[in-house]
Amino acid sequence: MSNWNNYSSSLLRYNDLDFSLDLSLMEIDEGFHAKMGGKIQKAFKDIQDIEKGEIANPDEGRMVGHYWLRNVDLAPNSEIKAQITKPLAQLKEFGEKVNSGQITAPSGNKFDTLLIVGIGGSALGPQFVTNAVGQNSTLKTFYFDNTDPQGIDNVLEKIGERLATTIVVVISKSGGTPETRNGMLEAKAAFENAGHDFSKHACAITGEGSKLDNFAKEQDFLTIFPMEDWVGGRTSVTSTVGLVPMALQGLDIDQFLAGASDMDKKTRVQNLSQNAALQLALAWYHEGNGKGEKDMVVLPYKDSLSLFSKYLQQLVMESLGKELDLDGKKVNQGIAVYGNKGSTDQHAYMQQLRDGVHNFFATFIEVRKGREKHSIEVEGSVTSADFLQGFLRGTRKALFQSGRRSVTISITEVSPYSLGMLIALFERAVSYYASLINVNAYNQPGVEAGKKAAASFLKLLKEVKDSLTSKGQTADEISGCLGTDSENVYHCLTHLASNGGAKVSHRETPAQDSFTER
Repeated sequence: MSNWNNYSSSLLRYNDLDFSLDLSLMEIDEGFHAKMGGKIQKAFKDIQDIEKGEIANPDEGRMVGHYWLRNVDLAPNSEIKAQITKPLAQLKEFGEKVNSGQITAPSGNKFDTLLIVGIGGSALGPQFVTNAVGQNSTLKTFYFDNTDPQGIDNVLEKIGERLATTIVVVISKSGGTPETRNGMLEAKAAFENAGHDFSKHACAITGEGSKLDNFAKEQDFLTIFPMEDWVGGRTSVTSTVGLVPMALQGLDIDQFLAGASDMDKKTRVQNLSQNAALQLALAWYHEGNGKGEKDMVVLPYKDSLSLFSKYLQQLVMESLGKELDLDGKKVNQGIAVYGNKGSTDQHAYMQQLRDGVHNFFATFIEVRKGREKHSIEVEGSVTSADFLQGFLRGTRKALFQSGRRSVTISITEVSPYSLGMLIALFERAVSYYASLINVNAYNQPGVEAGKKAAASFLKLLKEVKDSLTSKGQTADEISGCLGTDSENVYHCLTHLASNGGAKVSHRETPAQDSFTER
């Protein structure tokens, strides 16, 4: 079959959504779907069970309810329905009052700046939305999304005197996430140093009874919005986590949720030929032999979608990157995701993608509409948008000619509606793929292990600091007293020396370096 015939017969279009999925360059043989028949039927059942409210995260005994957020009628009971509808109404009202000036900064001036404090999905989702559709936001938006003090200082410097008219949203389900807690305390200190009452600028999104919930109540924050335990961070952008910032930014929440809901509906049907999310998941399975043997390179040809690959890194890799499957078998599953944007990458790593190690497949995101304004002709009758389309089509073809396969997802424009569609498409593709490879997509034991290791380091750091004296000591000497590993002690010592907590005398090797109290 010619590629044109293959394209024409295999292109999946949702004309009413202005969406299409092109898998014609993935070279999926005709018998593959037949061989996957049993797994496909299981995937349909598994996602049905998720939406019915059955336990989908057995490690934590939790339901997984992000699909209910855009179709409340799917929620398994009236209590959960209220947990969706009530906060949605409240956050819309809160956003309207802030934007209309009914809720103001203590000075009486309108809030004109938004600072979001979070990490992981609590920052990536809102960041992605802001970058994609927040160009005309009513509030200029900034983020504390790490515990890097210099990064925090850089953000505060950009905010400058607007701190007096900045509203802060702190996002953490448990309230105990160190990076978010640190960011909140840094923000609080900055407000207080500038003579402002932090509590009159702050609101929280958190679980009921969490450390953050208790702190926000003690400090009398402006308001508190709930984050339910059946919503995971990486699938939380259609919850209060994403919607509260959108409401404050004056973005169209209803259209965003409608886009997600419409894509959910399309990809809920148990007809493979019409189910874009399952087709996408099967393409991932086919290309990586069901073992993630190929990386996914995400190339959106639109500046406003430049954070899409970063957003998908967490959604895909945290969900699918698992050591054990649901039966306890060691499988070391996952799909590595990276990327940036087209056509920028044609001047960066496209050379290797075409001619180097063949360890990936590409996912192109095409946005058909170039711009709202009139386009000038930059070369003959050709516009900048024509060039962008030419680069997309040319790169796609060049990769295929070199044996590199690709997916192309097309939308008409980047809007709250189409953004909701894209997010829902990949969320459901992840759910389907997790079923195909039999892993729990909703736990994160590796992340928890990292948190525990960090806590151990911080405990050791305090012990090392308390061990310092005016007499020079090596890492081996201190580790001998503490009964722990010398290298870990050495890293504690160099950190202290770099941040004013110790003095160091360098010798020929790290083992000979000498440290004293400052």
